[in-house]
Amino acid sequence: MNTRIEKRFAALKKEGRAALVTFTMAGDPDYDTSLAITKALPKAGADIVELGMPFTDPMADGPAIQAAGLRALKSGQRMTRTLALVREFRKEDDETPVVLMGYYNPIYIYGNKRFLIDAKATGVDGLIVVDLPPEEDEELCLPALKAGLNFIRLATPTTDDKRLPTVLTNTSGFVYYVSITGITGASAPDTSKVTVAVARIKRHTKLPVAVGFGVKNVEQARAIAEGADGVVVGSALVDTLRQSLDANGEAGSGTVEAVTGLVSTLAQGVHAARRVTTE
Repeated sequence: MNTRIEKRFAALKKEGRAALVTFTMAGDPDYDTSLAITKALPKAGADIVELGMPFTDPMADGPAIQAAGLRALKSGQRMTRTLALVREFRKEDDETPVVLMGYYNPIYIYGNKRFLIDAKATGVDGLIVVDLPPEEDEELCLPALKAGLNFIRLATPTTDDKRLPTVLTNTSGFVYYVSITGITGASAPDTSKVTVAVARIKRHTKLPVAVGFGVKNVEQARAIAEGADGVVVGSALVDTLRQSLDANGEAGSGTVEAVTGLVSTLAQGVHAARRVTTE
């Protein structure tokens, strides 16, 4: 495969910098605002766009992303609208990689075969399905790879050297390293431990390693970007969006700018990082 994700990481490697990967929930707080934010993210400095697939029981997510998913579902967001959002995004941007992240249930309900065909057709580049372990690769991972989509796997602080090769089998695009144990946005990552963990993962794979869960500010983004190939920011963006909503939970005139403003700041930190590669 030669996907947008692979091309983007290759280009950034030549530039000598890490990728800024942004996570927002598709349809939060409504479809139109979500689309406007998604369109604005690359201009603000996002190198890869992750879109959450709303689900009622997101077990790995903290309060911020859980609330975002519920807001999206309340506004009528469904898988068809998430794919429609990607299709609209692609009308203006054919280069920025788009990854759908979430849980298997919404995909299963939609229908695996139908989902993979539609996701590829709308311009999705990769999938992160947090509750499908490697032992279930035949369920979705292998068909996704065959369809030309990257299947991105999570590695965690508890993924030891014995388990890691299993996790990395059939993983493509990049490896998502979860920098903390627990739910998203719960605590800040220890950057020294993260750097060591990234180096350990890289001894097992040539894939880029992006680090997420708990990155909230420009200092953390810069520190992680010095040792990783990508920095993923989600809860901080979702929380910034929430704070911009009115008393009824609806988007205000400054909602899009609130999110993109934080992305611009984080991008400055990532760009300023002095890369310490382990390759």
